Amino acid sequence: MSNRRSTRDLIVDLGFVVGAVLVGAIFVVSSHATEPRTTMPLGLDLAVLAASGAGLLVWRRRGLVPFTLIMIPVSMVFAGAMGAAAMGLLSVAIYRSWWVATIVAGLHATTVAVTYRMGITDSRIYWESVTVMLALDAVLVTSGMFARSQRLLVRSLRDRAREAEEQQRLRVEEARHLERERLAREMHDVLAHRISLLAVHAGALEFRRDASDEERQAAGVVRQSAYDALEDLREVIGMLRSEADNSSAERPQPTLNDLPALIEQSRQAGEPVTLDNQLGELGTVPAGLGRHVYRIVQEGLTNARKHAPGVRVRVTVGAPEADGLFVEVSNRLPIRNVVAEIPGTGTGLIGLRERVDLVGGRLDHGRTPDGEFRLRAWLPW
Repeated sequence: MSNRRSTRDLIVDLGFVVGAVLVGAIFVVSSHATEPRTTMPLGLDLAVLAASGAGLLVWRRRGLVPFTLIMIPVSMVFAGAMGAAAMGLLSVAIYRSWWVATIVAGLHATTVAVTYRMGITDSRIYWESVTVMLALDAVLVTSGMFARSQRLLVRSLRDRAREAEEQQRLRVEEARHLERERLAREMHDVLAHRISLLAVHAGALEFRRDASDEERQAAGVVRQSAYDALEDLREVIGMLRSEADNSSAERPQPTLNDLPALIEQSRQAGEPVTLDNQLGELGTVPAGLGRHVYRIVQEGLTNARKHAPGVRVRVTVGAPEADGLFVEVSNRLPIRNVVAEIPGTGTGLIGLRERVDLVGGRLDHGRTPDGEFRLRAWLPW
């Protein structure tokens, strides 16, 4: 770690030095004005004042406790060092642990009590002087500990904020990764089904009685290639499946034709849903594109069921442009905030965006000026 100070650290150190010089100057002026015969020469006091200020600037970061311990006895002899001793004690309370600050403050109090007893014969003046110095020590230590607790609190909040940001970033990455795995599994199921059909038809052609030898040989090559491609596909994509997922391998994937059934399931669950089909025949949409639309509507209905239970949901599917279609799930925002009873990870929309981005589409979601929450996606056709 570098020992070089930042600009902010240097400004803070200079502030403490200025405070030490001002406090020391006050004590020098006061001591020479009240008891000029018993004090050190003014020039020597001023030299000690300058030296203690320079020492505080140099050693406040790297040797704070030893510097303060040196300044405590020196301040009992030279009034110019009292400011550096006070600022050193304050710095110890700010930058060191509470027990170190307590020990240093106790040593200072003991030194003050012993030194003043040796130099002050009047009991009343002695106790007044000691009380004032102990009160100043208490103020310095208490202020320093309060500032230290504030610094530690701010540092803790910053660490928590960084940790929360890192956790959110990891959740986003995980959601994207899971959505890509989900897309890969869907493609595996679809391609496995189609390649299996290709192998079956090729096998049928291979064993046709009226087929020539060349046709049978070509059909056999197609059938064998289909089997090899299917095995390669299972080997590559199979690692994405968990043990629980393997039990449902090659399960049929939903298409847009399954959208009315999804709507009906939501209605049976008590969610008022209306479907505005502007496409006409849903079967005209390619199966791959229909799967994406189905997943978007599924996630939209789930979110509406979580955050706006009992509110009517409108699902719209249309193709106003020849090169793409849109799907929209919208519902009125609830009058009061609703705590979702259905547990979730909060990454469903992140997964949808990843899915839409991978196929070159667009996804928008959020509140609308007319008081609705709208999830809208455009997918290229």
